[in-house]
Amino acid sequence: MILQYASALLISDLHLTPSMPLTAQRFFDFCEKDAPKVEAVFILGDLFEYWVGDDTALHSPFQQEVTRALATLSTKVKTFYLHGNRDFLVGAHFLNKTGMTLMQDPSKIAIADNEYVLCHGDSLCTSDVGYQVFRSWVRKSWIQKLFLSLPLHWRRSIANHLRSNSGAQYQRSIKSSPEGVQLKTDVTLAACAAVLRDQTGSQLIHGHTHLPAHHHEHLQDQEWQRWVLSDWDLDHPETVRPRASALMIDQNGVRYTDLIKA
Repeated sequence: MILQYASALLISDLHLTPSMPLTAQRFFDFCEKDAPKVEAVFILGDLFEYWVGDDTALHSPFQQEVTRALATLSTKVKTFYLHGNRDFLVGAHFLNKTGMTLMQDPSKIAIADNEYVLCHGDSLCTSDVGYQVFRSWVRKSWIQKLFLSLPLHWRRSIANHLRSNSGAQYQRSIKSSPEGVQLKTDVTLAACAAVLRDQTGSQLIHGHTHLPAHHHEHLQDQEWQRWVLSDWDLDHPETVRPRASALMIDQNGVRYTDLIKA
């Protein structure tokens, strides 16, 4: 049975970390002031900069604060969580502590009598073959169990190493072929069409690419609409334009809500 709600807010790619206090504070304000105004909140992955196991919260006052904010929110509205590429190790303990419900990627929901297919978005970037191979491996349950059995400081070191290598590789690629990198890291029409056929849908919402926009797309005889959620960053105005937004869906339709001006 498809979940049905009269109104909802959807967010993704906040990449919360103690080193981004302004972004984190906007999230706490969102949980307290904005989110309770709707029936449901959907977090479509990458809430955290990285997540190396639910036990990390035991050693992190910041993650404990995020946990409390989500737990309070979940007492007011139904709150859903979908794994991203940075936080696919979020597990049952964290979900129980926060009161959130984990969704499969992809999932179909109904809001204000319209159906939408939700996913994080990384699975749609099929031009990046190397990443898709990596993704298929790290999503295997035995790989995850092995990783989570490592000491916490090892897990953090591995995560930081992977992030550092990924960032360095991206910078090298963007210098040599900026257009090629954009195509490689964006979703493909074929992947979007396939997931919508599988879910029998025609409206897709995702994050991951950090390219917020509303698209009308088609491939052969298949047509659909696609909304991309924004990432959040209020802490680096020297390098990127401050951004934080949510997608609001209610009886008035679908629209982006600017959370910087709110």
